Amino acid sequence: MVGSVFLFIVACAALLGSPGPGIAALIAVGRAQGLTGGIGFFVAMQIGLALAAGLSALGLAGFLHAAPALRTMLSVASVLYLVWLAWQIASQPVSGGADGRAGGRPAGIAIGFALGFANPKAYLAFVSLFGSFVVLEPAFATADTIAKWALCVAVMVVVDLGWMATGAALGRITLSPPAERAMNIGMALMILAACSLSFL
Repeated sequence: MVGSVFLFIVACAALLGSPGPGIAALIAVGRAQGLTGGIGFFVAMQIGLALAAGLSALGLAGFLHAAPALRTMLSVASVLYLVWLAWQIASQPVSGGADGRAGGRPAGIAIGFALGFANPKAYLAFVSLFGSFVVLEPAFATADTIAKWALCVAVMVVVDLGWMATGAALGRITLSPPAERAMNIGMALMILAACSLSFL
């Protein structure tokens, strides 16, 4: 059983920590706002992901397909936010502050939730994880499902916090104006690429 749990955790970290729109947004928010400024966005996104994991664990990942208006609304809101975020990063003035951060108001909590809950990459990962692993004895199917959900949530909180901390660390680096502009454009393109691959 210990071996199964370990393999499940490794698979969770690999699938949930791979680049996607959520990771790109966490890095960008961390860089622009730091860990403190981005905490609301982070918590809201984790709540959305936890709900998505719960639906997947219960075999209800098709819930959003049964509510196309809700799925479309959340997806459009997420995409629009990511495009706006990419534009803000690419066009922000270089050397905007002592620590290189853009400043401004904290990232939106509602958008963080929508990005977590409507993220198609996350649903694919959750369905794969819940369908491919058994961490407890087959006789304890309910407990196995709960255990996998709890492990998924724990792993994604740690992994996502690490990505946002990476963004915050990038925000503290002092760069020359050309290098900072190149980093801003690179991050914006990363967000757009992750958004396109995941949502299209």
